[in-house]
Parts: sequence; C-alpha cells; structure tokens
Amino acid sequence: METMDTTQARVLTTAAAYADPVTWHAEVAKLRRQSPVWRVEPPDGTPFWAVLGQPEVMEVERNPAVFTNAPLPAYMPVRPSIDDTGDLLPVKTLIQMDGDEHRNHRTLVNEWFKPKAIRELTEMIEGQARLAIDEMEALGGSCDFAQDVAMNFPLRVILEILGLPQQDFPLMLRLTQELFGGEDPDFARVAGEEQSLAVIMDVIELFTGLNAARRQQPANDLATVIANGQIDNKPLEDMDTYGYYLIVATAGHDTTSNAIAGGMQALIEHPDELGRLQSEPELIDKAADEIVRWVSPVKHFMRSAREEYTLSTGDRIERADWLFLSYPSANRDDRVFVDPFRFDVTRADAEHHLGFGFGRHFCLGAHLARLEIRAFFRELLGRIEHIDFAGDVETTAAMLVSGPKRLPVTYRFH
Repeated sequence: METMDTTQARVLTTAAAYADPVTWHAEVAKLRRQSPVWRVEPPDGTPFWAVLGQPEVMEVERNPAVFTNAPLPAYMPVRPSIDDTGDLLPVKTLIQMDGDEHRNHRTLVNEWFKPKAIRELTEMIEGQARLAIDEMEALGGSCDFAQDVAMNFPLRVILEILGLPQQDFPLMLRLTQELFGGEDPDFARVAGEEQSLAVIMDVIELFTGLNAARRQQPANDLATVIANGQIDNKPLEDMDTYGYYLIVATAGHDTTSNAIAGGMQALIEHPDELGRLQSEPELIDKAADEIVRWVSPVKHFMRSAREEYTLSTGDRIERADWLFLSYPSANRDDRVFVDPFRFDVTRADAEHHLGFGFGRHFCLGAHLARLEIRAFFRELLGRIEHIDFAGDVETTAAMLVSGPKRLPVTYRFH
C-alpha cells in the first residue's frame, strides 16, 4: 500500500490545483506511475483511497453494489457516516442515487437520451451550432471563446430540449457557473458550502412554473416527461422532478461547454491537428472522443465501500472506506493509451476514455454531448480560416467540473 502525504494530496483535493492543468497532470502522472492506488489520511478530514489508474477506476465502477455514490458522491474534507440515510441537500439527483432507486429514476428519462432519440435532435443541434458560429463571426475577429461561444451553444441546446424559454438563458448560465465553479472566486456568490444550497433553491424557483405548466398542458419536450413522470405507478413529487431538472440543465450544459472550450484550446496548441480536421472533416467523429479524453471535464466522483473488497492491486478496502476516482488521471494512463500526453484527432483508442464514466453510472447525456461536439466543430472548422490565442488561457479552479473559463482568441473566417 502506497500512502500519499498531505502535500501530495492537495493536487487532488484543492480546487486551485485544477486551474493549472499542465502542472496537475505532471504531478499526478508521477504518482500514478508509482502506484495506481494510494491511501490518503488527511490530519483533519476523512481518509480516502485515491484511485488514479484507469483499470482500477473501472474496477470500482463495475461493482456498484459494493461501491456506492451515497452518502456523498463528491469530495468534501469530511464525509458523513456511511450509515447516514439523510439527504444532504433538498434536491436529490441521479448522481446521489444507487441500486433500484437509481435504476428506476434513470429509466424514466432514459429513452430521451438513447442514440435513436438523440439522432432526432440532429437538425436542431446543427441549427444551434450555425447560430453559435454566426455570432462568433459577427464579433469581428476576436472574442473570449470560452465565455462568448462555448458557454452559449450547449446551454441553448439544453433549453430547447427542456422547453425553457430563451429569456431564461442568462439566469441558467449564471446558475451553472455558480454550481460547478463555486470554488473559483470569479463564480462564487457566497462563501463555502452555502453556495450549492443557494443555487439549488434558485433552480427550484426557475423550474416551478415550467413543472406546473407541463402538467396542465403537455408538450413534446423533456420537461413534459419529467413533470408527468411516474415511478412504481406513483407520480413524482415536485422535489423529485427538480432533481431531474437540476442534473439535466446544469451538468448537461457545463460539461459540454468545457469540452468544447478545452477542445478549441487543444486544437490551437496543436495546429497540425487543427489543419488535419480542416482538411479531413470526417475525422471529427473520432476527434470528439479525443477531445473528451484530453479535457476530461468531470474531474472526480467519490464512492463509499459497503463491504470489504480487495482491489486487483492487492489493496484491501474495508467497509466504510471512501474512494476518490480521478477521471483525468485515468484518461492519461499509459497502460491503456499509447502516448497519452499526445493530442491526436486520429487516435485509435480514444473511445476507451472514461470522460463519461463507466458502468451503471455512465453519463446519461454522453450521446448528446458527442453529437454537440461534432456538430459544433464541423460547423466551425468548415468556415474558419485561421484562429490563434490573443492572450493567456485561464482555467476554472474547481474540483468537480472545470475547463477554460477565459480563452481569448483572434480569428479569420473564409
């Protein structure tokens, strides 16, 4: 068993560390090559296992009965007791559920996110991609790509799918930034853990009217499915519906916007790969997975052991142990990916990434995210002649979801 000291562990458990992805990956790669699994025992917090290797992350993910999301699926210095059955927040989402509860709630909306259903959204998504690039062109050759372009496109797609009016766009954008970027001073509204509660209450207020409207007058949108959903032949309570709205509207937007911004950064940093996509646009289908692997917008999830388990590494996990699954680390594991620190739009093994998770908790919106990334870059790269940095790139300081928050660029369209 390898034991990580508290200084080493800060690269995983400090939001500021994720704001410097180059240094982050360099430090974590050293740890991962020494051991894919480490024991961490903070002096003032809950001990945990840091799972850095891809096979080991997959091993944990494929045993959901042993390793559960409850009681806390995201890192905090102190975890509640594993036997604590109380909900920590007023709204419960899919990422907080396990077992039959997770399966039943996922089944309710699963049809909306299957490949066939997502393909039916292609025309709408391609239209939103054209609108995003039209707006970028109208900015006159310079913009903050992260704020002015990447943030807007996937949010409009989510609003369309949910059936929210476009006038709610500014509020929804602010809420997603505050929910996932609350550790970053640029997005913090209030101090500490109170931010998540404040944002969730605003989401409840935003969707209360939509929920009631879709029960009275159903429409052809996801909000109608949620508002009128039933589990075990019982209608969903209002608070249950808000959990769906929260995860779809926030996670479904912020992860994709970070992937698009991070993908643009990677393409500018690797002009040969950018040129290859421009000359061979059919490569964007494979490149979408390479972008997700490279950026890894979701940085971690936590799992709690319900029983004793010995990992393939020989590490003995005891009941109630806590495990930190590091997805960006897993996505650079050189036991899985050939030359993992090379960005390659033709990478043959790109689809093996864990950017969407694995197993029972595989990202519900993975097919939607891939379609959005492909549609966006197919539209952009077919119209743009040149693009380059116009200043320093800044990355959000956040432990759960992050990517470029400022990406100043200059560009020229054909």
